[in-house]
Amino acid sequence: MELADLVFLLSAFLFLSLWWRHWSATGGGSGNLPPGPPGWPLVGNLGQVVLQRRPFMFIVRDLRAKYGPIFTMQMGQRTLIVVTSSELIHEALVQKGPVFASRPPDSPIRLVFSVGKCAINSAEYGPLWRALRRNFVTELINPTRIRQCSWIRKWAIENHLNRLREESREKGVVEVMSNCRLTICSVLICLCFGAKISEDRIKVIEGVLKEVMLVTLPKLPDFLPVLMPLFGKKMREAKELRKRQMECLVPLIRSRKVFVQSGGNPGSGCSEMVSPLGAAYIDSLFDLKPPGRDHLGEEELATLCSETINAGTDTSATAVEWALLHMVLNQEMQERLYKEIVACVGKTGTYPNVNFRILSRKFALIMMVHAFKWLPVPGAPPDPTEAFAFTVVMKNPLKAIILP
Repeated sequence: MELADLVFLLSAFLFLSLWWRHWSATGGGSGNLPPGPPGWPLVGNLGQVVLQRRPFMFIVRDLRAKYGPIFTMQMGQRTLIVVTSSELIHEALVQKGPVFASRPPDSPIRLVFSVGKCAINSAEYGPLWRALRRNFVTELINPTRIRQCSWIRKWAIENHLNRLREESREKGVVEVMSNCRLTICSVLICLCFGAKISEDRIKVIEGVLKEVMLVTLPKLPDFLPVLMPLFGKKMREAKELRKRQMECLVPLIRSRKVFVQSGGNPGSGCSEMVSPLGAAYIDSLFDLKPPGRDHLGEEELATLCSETINAGTDTSATAVEWALLHMVLNQEMQERLYKEIVACVGKTGTYPNVNFRILSRKFALIMMVHAFKWLPVPGAPPDPTEAFAFTVVMKNPLKAIILP
């Protein structure tokens, strides 16, 4: 072997050794990043996470004990800074919000559903994000709009209680999560589109939007985009799902647009439109011209309404299910709450100040406890175990016996 070849091999070996030490210590990122677990070349900690076959949050808990409340994980081509301390989270998201407001690039699959990141939860921090967020806060979650739409909650909870009674008569038990999801989804559809639609149609929309939520969860190509060509089937499935999503929502968008253009005329052929002109979230989107876009087309309108429905359905339904779980497990707590409700409204009254002071999920919980006594199913006690893949979802959906 020539001396030059030997020097080259030794130099290459030394370079690779130093590079490996740097990658293991920092995940290939900047040297001022928080400490973190050593990674593998190219894939970083991604291979270690996959091979452990445990929920990601369990891995985070173990790493927190070793590296402290903030640490770095190199997940393929993306560097994650994991923050687990409430004080640091407040500092990052509240005190220094603009610094951490930008979002990472979307994967090709997510871009199918976000229409070029034209959504509040995916738009980059800037004029577009501010315009969409300002419109959302002004038109959907401000006190005036909550007061104006109180009839929607009352209508939905009446249907919800009737559905529980019917299911109890037919099966002897009721499943909480599926009924709560259906009710809250109907509320959000009415808030977004101003429409009362059939229960079967609500179930179709709910099912499609849940598929959208699942297909856009982080997957391997999100961390290693170079592998995206190997996931062509997933991309085709995502495009087909997007087509189904548009087929569900576009008729509602067009019906509402006709209703708005007719000046809210009930005789315009849009019998399902029940919210007055300007009371639906989508009414404000028809004339919205965010920076960089002349107007919002049907694709963007479907995306913005979908993210609102998805954001509210699972979170609210899960909160109600867990609250009822504690009521079923602790009958004394349930009885105490029932007495407090009766003291306010009587045994046959309705909850006061429903127009503003109480949100949909709290209203639903109060009315469910007011209407029924919730008991565990004999031989099948409630299981508070969390699902393997999540941290707040029950492994086994709550089922209970209800008595008037």
